[in-house]
Amino acid sequence: MKTRRSDRLVDMTRYLLEHPRTLVSLTKFANLYESAKSSISEDLAILKRTFAERGVGLLETIPGAAGGAKFTPYMTQENAAEFVATLVNEINDETRVLPGGYVYLSDLLGQPWVLQKVGRLIATQYLKEPIDAVMTAATKGVPVAQAVAESLNVPFVIVRNDTKVTEGPTMSVNYVTGQSKRLEKLELSRRSLPMGSRVLIVDDFMKAGGTIRGMASLVKEFEGEVVGVAVVVAGEVAHRVIDKYTSLVHVNTDKEGGLIDVQSGNYATEIFAPGNFTTQVNVTD
Repeated sequence: MKTRRSDRLVDMTRYLLEHPRTLVSLTKFANLYESAKSSISEDLAILKRTFAERGVGLLETIPGAAGGAKFTPYMTQENAAEFVATLVNEINDETRVLPGGYVYLSDLLGQPWVLQKVGRLIATQYLKEPIDAVMTAATKGVPVAQAVAESLNVPFVIVRNDTKVTEGPTMSVNYVTGQSKRLEKLELSRRSLPMGSRVLIVDDFMKAGGTIRGMASLVKEFEGEVVGVAVVVAGEVAHRVIDKYTSLVHVNTDKEGGLIDVQSGNYATEIFAPGNFTTQVNVTD
């Protein structure tokens, strides 16, 4: 039985949201809903305009026999500013400061709506960037990595410093921590990451960046490339061992560990800088 347009639009929206960054042929939709390709094209035009107007994402239609439709989620600069302001307000609490200048984030990153927005915002920076995997270090960064990987529709891998026998053969690197200058080890199962992968490194909190630098070294052992680094919160330090990264929130603590200042991170200049693809999306197309 032929599907009504209203039902088609609802189900096509569901399918596209569940399969981001995946090319779906018009033939697949036409067969699924027993509709002409011309009708499917009209439906996609409606969804493309609505997604853009609502700031949900970019729906591209690719012509030709091998073409189809591909949905790429993103977050508008206005929505990003509103969300980051919410994070700043939540984090601006002295009771969150932990010994060593770290900040407690587990309650925030345990909320699905927060993770969903974090994942979408970080993924926005890589609208047109091919990424094969998202990497993080156990354990606090795992939910962030999962959220980002879901928006990018790629696997995420977890680097550990105490791999189990169930991980099988592993690749390992030694690295020097950013502040304490201790020698640490990171390991990753050889089956977790294909050789030559393009990797996005993410974490919940970063101080000097020693662990992230260690993960970057591990990517090189897999003959891969680090596409970028993104963290939810970056702490203030005298010297950071990585130069290029994106942070949603920046915090500054005093020598006794008291909270001095919480503000937006550098996400606006890294994600929404003039010339970036997201600033050129025309919602009226």
